[in-house]
Amino acid sequence: MLFGIAYRMLGSVADAEDLVQDTWISWSQATAQVANPGGYLARTVTNLSLNRLRSAAVQRESYVGPWLPEPLVAAPDASVDAELAESVSLAMLVVLESLSPLERAVFVLKEVFAFSYKEIAEALDRSEAAVRQVGSRARAHVQARDTRYDASAQTRRKVTDEFLAACLGGDLNRMLELLAPDVTAWTDGGGKVRAALRPVHGADNVARFILGVMARSIPDFGVQAVSVNGRPGLLVTSAGQADTVACFEVADGRVAAIHLVRNPDKLTHVDAGRLGLG
Repeated sequence: MLFGIAYRMLGSVADAEDLVQDTWISWSQATAQVANPGGYLARTVTNLSLNRLRSAAVQRESYVGPWLPEPLVAAPDASVDAELAESVSLAMLVVLESLSPLERAVFVLKEVFAFSYKEIAEALDRSEAAVRQVGSRARAHVQARDTRYDASAQTRRKVTDEFLAACLGGDLNRMLELLAPDVTAWTDGGGKVRAALRPVHGADNVARFILGVMARSIPDFGVQAVSVNGRPGLLVTSAGQADTVACFEVADGRVAAIHLVRNPDKLTHVDAGRLGLG
């Protein structure tokens, strides 16, 4: 739960792990008896996350190109609860990034972890009425920007595998068949590796962009199917190290959105060998 709160707040695996550790230290040093351990821990990690977000605000504003969260990569057959997967998908985390830190905290605690407004108000040291207003505003914001991709897990995997085969075969026509006409691809290189500095829109543009990326020379190139934040995805490796993590959203049997994480700082925790993919 603690990692889930911090990760949804920050979009960073490393920062979330750090804050869980800090929360545990705070818990171990608590001198008074804690009547509600779960509430205490949630309050601690939430407030630590808010502090971290405020300090990271300038870095986010000056980020080069589209910002995407650090991906949670697992073996392709990893079972993930559908509702939880929706709340942690890269698409949802990008929407949460557009909320204010306070809105994000209220939304995550209420909508994902089912804390009551009374509990959230106590955790954030605000009135219950104020927290309800923030929660209503955050929920409306998310609903206005969240695109629901309702394909089944089997359909997502099938379309993803077929799209990978078309990419590897350089089959532009098949790629266009599998891409929704209004598909958008976001690439996060953080200004450190080659990446599109703006979202790429449209099936033809996205297909040619991906083929262009794949045409570049990658030492000891490898690609494997993985689960990315509970969605079907791909891990591209170079000499056994993570080079790119791609996540696909599917709607009506076609790829509707693609998120490509290439910033090496966001892939340091992705261990192909540990996943059994190296």
